[in-house]
Amino acid sequence: MQRARNQETTDGISRLIGQLGELGWYHSIDLPGGGVIPGIQSIEHLRARIAQYPIPQDLRGKRVLDIGAWDGWFSFEMERRGAEVVAVDSARQQTFFEAKKLLNSKVEYIVEDVCHLSPRDIGYFDIVLFFGVLYHLKHPLLALEKVCALATDMACIETLVTDDPPQPDAIPLLEFYETTELAGQFDNWCGPNTSCLMAFMRTAGFVNARLLGAADCRAQAVGYRQWPRRERSGEAPSLVCVENTWTRDHDFRSDRDHYFTAWFTSSRTDLHCDNVFLEVGPYACRPVGVRNYAGEGWQANCKLPPGLYHNWYDVRVAVGDGAWSNRARIPVDLSRAERRAQPKISPDLAIAGATDGKTYEPNRVKTGAGSCMSVWASGIAPDVTRADLSIRLDGADLPATYLSAPDDRGLRQINAMLPPQLEPREYLVTVACRGEESRPAAIHLIA
Repeated sequence: MQRARNQETTDGISRLIGQLGELGWYHSIDLPGGGVIPGIQSIEHLRARIAQYPIPQDLRGKRVLDIGAWDGWFSFEMERRGAEVVAVDSARQQTFFEAKKLLNSKVEYIVEDVCHLSPRDIGYFDIVLFFGVLYHLKHPLLALEKVCALATDMACIETLVTDDPPQPDAIPLLEFYETTELAGQFDNWCGPNTSCLMAFMRTAGFVNARLLGAADCRAQAVGYRQWPRRERSGEAPSLVCVENTWTRDHDFRSDRDHYFTAWFTSSRTDLHCDNVFLEVGPYACRPVGVRNYAGEGWQANCKLPPGLYHNWYDVRVAVGDGAWSNRARIPVDLSRAERRAQPKISPDLAIAGATDGKTYEPNRVKTGAGSCMSVWASGIAPDVTRADLSIRLDGADLPATYLSAPDDRGLRQINAMLPPQLEPREYLVTVACRGEESRPAAIHLIA
């Protein structure tokens, strides 16, 4: 049987297993009154591990999730800082409960596999700790997506890596251990190199993933769900359309590996993945691709952020230090009936007609590549700009790309781009303006 390539790592883990059998505790636990339960990792070592991460000393009002809590030192330390803490492990660790009783702790304990954790079951957390777990998992990227879905601010990650010293710019590689190649343990499944770890974090949905340190074949990294706060001024791009990258429609599911495409215009000519910033609802998205199309605009492709469930979410984009664009809302996990539900109706806004701008057949719009839609509406205030408007198709936004002056009937024409593969059928169309909508009108999309 072939063993893991890094023999030093294998031997080191084997020694730890032997020590664990002798001591019984992996984490040392500091007790009230100054006593200490001795473990393989000393209190000083545990404090040095947690000090590498940008976790505030005051966590009052915060929720923290500790995945792979083991004896619980990190869980109890987060509680000591004032956080509400949930600890998770794949099997019940009796040492955790012994320490919890001695500390009079209120940490909640859950036995569950990380790949089966969901915000719908245990809620969301400001901070997720994910220490020493990744290489024990058969599905490491799926697990990181689950971690990302649970975190609203950041996740702190530590794992075995196969390169020592670390090479963050190397080709991302993952060793796979079919049986007991790593330290004779059946539950050691994979060993990423440092570059692979960072690529996994970005792919899972973390933005601004940062490597904090690496030594002795262990790497420490932090991944964020929000863009760093910055002063934004200057020209904002114009968001033209948002669609599902694969299906080219407005169908988004949280239980699928869905990506979205944001089409936008900008006067800049130097755009790439590192200077295009997107947000969907409360979460930031780093593009996996940005390109110009026909010299007329831009498209950015992004993974739908983990953690979105059963709601409407606004999408917006910024480039460089420029201001945020107009918004377009998309549905996630919503049925057709839910998409058609009407919010506050404006008594003034009204739709007089709709067409595709080519055939001009009333209330019939042709779909396909480059298709667009024109709506004539009344009740639009003189100071309204196209950035304030969208045409909503079964509730999903088609941002306005054109707004005309009023004609002799007081009607204004609004144009919007259509995703090309919308299902041909009847839709309800409304005009949305500054938080209000017109009454719906029925239109037919035809192939």
